[in-house]
Amino acid sequence: MTSTYDSGDEYESVNLRANQPAGLQTAYTVSAVADYLKVRLESDPRLADLTVVGEVSGYRNPSSGHHYFALRDEQSVLRCVMFRSGRGGQFLADGTQVICQGRISIYTARGDLQFYVDQIEPDGVGALQQAYDEMRKRLEAEGLFELGRKRALPEMPAHIAVITSPTGAVIQDILNVLTRRYPLAEITLIPSSVQGDKAAPEIVQAFRALNTMDDIDVAILARGGGSLEDLWAFNEEVVARAIFASNVPVISAIGHETDTTIADFVADRKAPTPSAAAEIVAPDVRDLSGYVAGYAARIDEIIGRTVRDSRSQLELAIDRMNMRVPDTTAPRQRIDELLTRARLAGQHLVESSKQQLATVEASLNALGPAKILGRGYTITHLADGSAATSAGQFSVGDKLGVTFADGSVETSVEEVDENSSSNAT
Repeated sequence: MTSTYDSGDEYESVNLRANQPAGLQTAYTVSAVADYLKVRLESDPRLADLTVVGEVSGYRNPSSGHHYFALRDEQSVLRCVMFRSGRGGQFLADGTQVICQGRISIYTARGDLQFYVDQIEPDGVGALQQAYDEMRKRLEAEGLFELGRKRALPEMPAHIAVITSPTGAVIQDILNVLTRRYPLAEITLIPSSVQGDKAAPEIVQAFRALNTMDDIDVAILARGGGSLEDLWAFNEEVVARAIFASNVPVISAIGHETDTTIADFVADRKAPTPSAAAEIVAPDVRDLSGYVAGYAARIDEIIGRTVRDSRSQLELAIDRMNMRVPDTTAPRQRIDELLTRARLAGQHLVESSKQQLATVEASLNALGPAKILGRGYTITHLADGSAATSAGQFSVGDKLGVTFADGSVETSVEEVDENSSSNAT
């Protein structure tokens, strides 16, 4: 912690203790000297913001999370401490060459001169590669790269998230490819730095935001090409663990095809370039159109074949039924013949009956009263109009009627003779 004292003279007057023997030089306590040196060191601007390069030695990382080590070269050793809030602890290992940025002070409890480190970077590509290899081996041993845990990508995602810089060419390349190939999907950009000190924390924050979105189907983590140093944020342990904890499948598209980062190993799918990631994440609508047309043709063919097969089966069933049903043609013809004969017989019977009726009618006409009266006979009627059949039906004085063939007369009875013919006037 930085002291609030301003000058050594004031510090002397404040911390001087008068407990020295007479005649001897002024004596100071150990704490006073240590505090004085602490203030002097921390007030020197060259030591307050110092960058030191050296080889790591005696590295310790206890359960507190702080890092204790020494920086050494051929002639000297400098004790160092980096608290767990510092950055770059993954580069610390005995024998590695690192560049440390921090300040010089004294740990007054032990009187140790120490370099309080805030940030560590590997010294040169060789050191970076060594740190990369060590990180990869450690995370692989933890199971972050296991193929069995990698998730399949959705075939037709409705909502795609892209984690990258909002100002670079990468996002434009991805949008151009997706707009051309698969305009059906909604694209959400989660902005983040992709290079520099802020990149790793912002990428981690972007994945935290991603995990709060319920409707995202898949995510693309992307940036353009660059050196190992430029891509180093994607080798950070915090980024690897953020990808591992993602709620949705992740496609990594970092750098060029030859670039490989820790993020590529953790991601569910690696794409050689950001544009390739856009092609991998979704199908081409033209291919989908072809598939639909092909399926439609197959459905038409299946329906047509089914109808033809069903018609053939129906016709076969009808043929089989016809074979089992008795032949009704001959009986039908016999019935037709009988109906014709019956009709002819009926007509003959009617004609014969008509002739017989005419004969009977003629006979009846010959026997009718008119014919008899025409031969000179008459019909005598009683007073009530009924025909008389006996002389005993009359009395003298009764009125009677006599009908002739050509007319009738009215007369009365003068005499009744039942044994002989009566004379009437």
